[in-house]
Amino acid sequence: MKRDFLWVEKYRPTKIDECILPEGSKKSFQGFLDQGEIPNLLLSGPAGVGKTTVARALCDQLGASYLLINGSDEGRSIDTIRNKVKQFATSISLTSGAAHKVVILDEADNMTYDVQMILRASIEEYHSNCRFIFTCNFINKLIDPIKSRCTVVDFTIKPSHKEKLQEQFFYRIRDILTKEEIKYEDKIIAKLIRRYYPDWRRLLNEAQRFASSGEIDAGILVDIADINIDDLIRAMKDRNYSTVKNWVTQNMDHDPYMVMRKIYDVLYKHASNASIPNCVLIIAKYQYQIQFVADQEINTLACLTEIMLDGVEWKSNASTK
Repeated sequence: MKRDFLWVEKYRPTKIDECILPEGSKKSFQGFLDQGEIPNLLLSGPAGVGKTTVARALCDQLGASYLLINGSDEGRSIDTIRNKVKQFATSISLTSGAAHKVVILDEADNMTYDVQMILRASIEEYHSNCRFIFTCNFINKLIDPIKSRCTVVDFTIKPSHKEKLQEQFFYRIRDILTKEEIKYEDKIIAKLIRRYYPDWRRLLNEAQRFASSGEIDAGILVDIADINIDDLIRAMKDRNYSTVKNWVTQNMDHDPYMVMRKIYDVLYKHASNASIPNCVLIIAKYQYQIQFVADQEINTLACLTEIMLDGVEWKSNASTK
C-alpha cells in the first residue's frame, strides 16, 4: 500500500502551525522553533491527538535529521535500541543544518524497563549531538530517570478547548473531502467528529473508510444506542459466560471503541459505587488495547470477563431499562 494512499499520511501536518492543538501548546512548540533547538521532550496523552505528528514537524522545521523508532515493535529490543541509537547519534549528518539530531521514541510506554534504562544512559551520553523525543499514552509506564530528563508536554485536551478544536477539525476534514472529490453532508461530518473526538487519527481513518463509496452520508452511521445492552448486563450479573460470549459475537459489527464506551456508561448505573473505580481501570486497559490487538472479539470478551470475575458488586435494585 502506497504511503500517500493513507489520508493520515497524505495530509499529515508538516509544520507546527498546521497542527490542531490548544493555543498554549502550539505557542510552547513555536517557542522552541524560535530558539532554533529543542530540549529532550516527553509528549504524553491519548492516542491519535498528534504527538508523533508534532515530533516530526519539529524536526522538519528545524531541519534536523531524525531517527524514528516504534516502542511497540523494534523499540522492545535491547540490541536494536543500543545499535541503532549509537550508530545514528555518533554519525555526522551532511544535510542537516540543525544544532542537534533527534531520536523519536514513539509509543515509548511499551518499551521494556531494560530498554528504558539504556535510553536513560543514551540521553546523557549523546547529549552534545542528539536530542530525544518520547511519545506515550501512559506516562506512568516510563521510568522516573527518563521523565526527569525531559520537558513534559501533556496532550490531554481540556474540556474548555473541545469546541474550538472540533471546529478546526471540521474544516480540516471538509477540505480533505473536497480535495478527494468526496460528497458529504456537514451534519454527518459533525457527528463523526463528536463520535471519535479527540482521536483525530482514528477519525481520519474512519472518514477514509466511509468515503470509499465516494460519498459520506447518513447511511454510514450505525447508532451505538441501538445496541441492546440489557441482555449483557443480566448475563454479567448472573456470571453467565456463554450468554456474554454470544452477546459479544453478535455485536462485533459495531465500532469496538463505542461498544466499550456504551458498557462504561451503563456500568455507572448498575455497579456499586465501590466497584466503579476498578471497572473503569479494566475498561480503560482493554480500550487502549483495541488499537493493536489481533482479535477485537477476544479483547472485548476478555474485558467483560475480567469485570465479571474481578469482584464487581452489582446494585440489586438497578433496572436494566
